Amino acid sequence: MINLTLQIAALQPQVSIDLIKIMDQRLLAIEKRSAFLQGILDQPEAPPEEYSRANKELRKLSSTITLINKLRIKQEEIGSLKSLMAECQEDNDMQDMATEELGQAMEEEKRLQTVLLMSLMPRDDADERGCILEVRAGTGGEEASLFAMDVFKMYERYSLKKGWKFEVVELAESDLKGFKEASAAITGAGVYGKLKFESGIHRVQRVPVTEKSGRVHTSAVSVAILPQADEVDVQLRNEDLRIDTYRSGGSGGQHANTTNSAVRITHIPTGMTVAIQDERSQHMVVILTLATSLFALLLFIVFVLKNKAKALKVLCARLYEVERSRVHMNRSKLRSDQIGSGDRSERIRTYNFPQGRVTDHRVGITYHSINDVMQGETLDAFVDALLLQQEMDAIASFSSTI
Repeated sequence: MINLTLQIAALQPQVSIDLIKIMDQRLLAIEKRSAFLQGILDQPEAPPEEYSRANKELRKLSSTITLINKLRIKQEEIGSLKSLMAECQEDNDMQDMATEELGQAMEEEKRLQTVLLMSLMPRDDADERGCILEVRAGTGGEEASLFAMDVFKMYERYSLKKGWKFEVVELAESDLKGFKEASAAITGAGVYGKLKFESGIHRVQRVPVTEKSGRVHTSAVSVAILPQADEVDVQLRNEDLRIDTYRSGGSGGQHANTTNSAVRITHIPTGMTVAIQDERSQHMVVILTLATSLFALLLFIVFVLKNKAKALKVLCARLYEVERSRVHMNRSKLRSDQIGSGDRSERIRTYNFPQGRVTDHRVGITYHSINDVMQGETLDAFVDALLLQQEMDAIASFSSTI
């Protein structure tokens, strides 16, 4: 764990003098803008529309202005302490007291500068949203499906650890009870912002349960993290949707295919299709066959409506991500880019079970307790390192804009 801490510490950004100069220019511009907006609000004759716009913009700037005011007060305190030290060079007690207070004030100044710098970084509006998690088995056959199940459950445990709501949307099992495809809706504060860099190809190296000679195999799983969309983000017209019900496939015994309980929704303008057949709920199909006709009909309607709601949630998330990608191509990737082909070479992270380690290839971080990672206990080591890398990239971009 110490080694991992050192790896992450090496990524910590340093606020250079040049960067502080750039930030000070931004702060001065914000202060001037704030004063201008306040001037509009102080004018009784200001038009209602202009007053409303100024008030709205000023509210957005209020938290930054509060931080700037705190920084200015601290900088004045530093100036006063330096003047006091210059005036009392012969008074050792006064020098000692002023030196201690100056050190504390300069540390607080540095902290405020760092907080302000982070507040000035460009933000993704979707970061505070929930997300749709999609996991698919890639190269590797049954072993890939088994690892897809492990990865899906890893995110479920991690979500529970964070206090997020984890709702399974769809599970499609393989012959060995692995997951060919699995999706979930994860809801909570800042979920998408925390998990968005988990998108990509996760590679596993281990001895499959089907391997008799003990040879290590390499398989791959695709992970996509999509921000959940609100109704105002995606307008779905009934005439743009084709909704079909069909019989669920996969495991489920003799009753598995007796009821058209699965739902497929096609977005006609884009051709995008979402199909939901949650095989965990096959017991509901058994209930339908045993219940009275009226009760069975009511249960069936509820079941189909539930699957329809899940499918619409996933469809909205996919359409929203496509639109985000079109508008913000430099800050977002298309869902197809996130999924990739499922080929082993497109890896972002490798889980090596024989050596007990997990390596993220984007930030060069390795953790040597793979079981802790798979239990969701130490996934934060990679999540935090990736978020820190994002901040460093944003700082670099911030520096180049002046």
